[in-house]
Amino acid sequence: MLKSFFYVLAFMVFCLSSKGQNRPNIIFILADDLGYGDVGINGQKLIKTPHIDRLAKEGMQFTQFYAGTSVCAPSRSSLMTGQHTGHTYIRGNKGVDPEGQEPIADSVVTVAEILQQAGYTTAAFGKWGLGPVGSEGDPNKQGFNRFYGYNCQSLAHRAYPNHLWDNARKIVLESNQNLRQTNEYAPDLIQKQALNFLDAQDKSKPFFLFLPYILPHAELAVPDDSIFAQYKGKFAEKPFKGADYGPNAKDGGYTSQAYPHAAFAAMVTRLDLYVGQLMAKLKASGLDQNTLVIFSSDNGPHIEGGGDPTFFTSSGGFRGVKRDLYEGGIREPFVARWPGVIKPGTKSDYIGAFWDLMPTFAELAGAKAPARIDGLSFVPSLTGKGTQKKHDYLYWEFHEGGGKQAVRQGNWKAVRLQVAKDPNGPVELYDLTKDPAETRNLAAQFPDKAKQLAQLMNASHVESAIFPFGKE
Repeated sequence: MLKSFFYVLAFMVFCLSSKGQNRPNIIFILADDLGYGDVGINGQKLIKTPHIDRLAKEGMQFTQFYAGTSVCAPSRSSLMTGQHTGHTYIRGNKGVDPEGQEPIADSVVTVAEILQQAGYTTAAFGKWGLGPVGSEGDPNKQGFNRFYGYNCQSLAHRAYPNHLWDNARKIVLESNQNLRQTNEYAPDLIQKQALNFLDAQDKSKPFFLFLPYILPHAELAVPDDSIFAQYKGKFAEKPFKGADYGPNAKDGGYTSQAYPHAAFAAMVTRLDLYVGQLMAKLKASGLDQNTLVIFSSDNGPHIEGGGDPTFFTSSGGFRGVKRDLYEGGIREPFVARWPGVIKPGTKSDYIGAFWDLMPTFAELAGAKAPARIDGLSFVPSLTGKGTQKKHDYLYWEFHEGGGKQAVRQGNWKAVRLQVAKDPNGPVELYDLTKDPAETRNLAAQFPDKAKQLAQLMNASHVESAIFPFGKE
């Protein structure tokens, strides 16, 4: 009932809004486990990312933008709902049978629903992980007209799965023969569908395209083509032994890789190629000028499947990786391009996070975001017009490993570990201006500031019966 009321209100606001004309198309590209330092614009020297780098050259690079948290499903829930992980519905990677993750409740309003109700055609191609097909969390029930890809993020551990989903239709990949052969590379299949979507667009109607790619998430598997060839033999390698494709293969395993460094680099460059193909398609389709394209990643770099973020400096010099709430686990590459609106070659020090995307996209669509969200619109930062509001603080929580919390307020950052054992335990305190790598704990030196940020942690967390601290 509440959701229906919101739809009516949102539609009325849209109809009365002067922003109903010339609204931009919106494309959000979400990499999977791509670290802050895995792209050229953030100092990567070993991996080529020319198209992502060009996106930044033609647009704006945000240097202090954060994911929802440091693991897949809750980070995406934060993105979809405009709420940080102390409030958002999904707080962990909780699997359900027979295939999928804990579904977002029907009462939750997503950014896709807001844009759909505002007249946007909405589509997602890639990895969902927020509710099984047919459940209340099904992407078709959460605002997407079209979904193609992996519904279950555990199945998305396999680059050559035995099936994908096209809305509610199961697409069996016969040539992969139930994980016995590796003939159809799912990321390429997903990319083809995304490009076909752009070809089919009616230019008189705006669209929202969400691209949650699985690259470069483990497993480290990539076609043996020219992209892979340019990295093979370039690096010292330590072969990874995993769960190979074959008669006993499991959906959620990671295959062996003789060239894990080369494979990871090739996956990042393949992701970059997808970005280049997307931009070329926008231009060829005449959609380039009125389309906002944003590129980011869902969390920090992984260490599974042979991943080696230390070798590539994937965290960009920050402390931590995926599943950490230190900067390396949550600070992400974030680039926005919108010709004629965003000034090319610019940088922004706006301190934002995934929960800012809902109010930002709603404002651009001439729609109204729900009242009870944690995000701020950063349209003024994008356009250079108006006054940009700033967060008093940002908050994250992570439910694995005993539970973790983090708060950033200005230049101060606090991290608390083992929350399940001691919800009021001590915090670590860092000054990100002087110590962005979070190497010097200043809690003893500045006890009042540590206490203040600890209080913000306590105030920001609303307990969830589905996702209590210390459990996924």
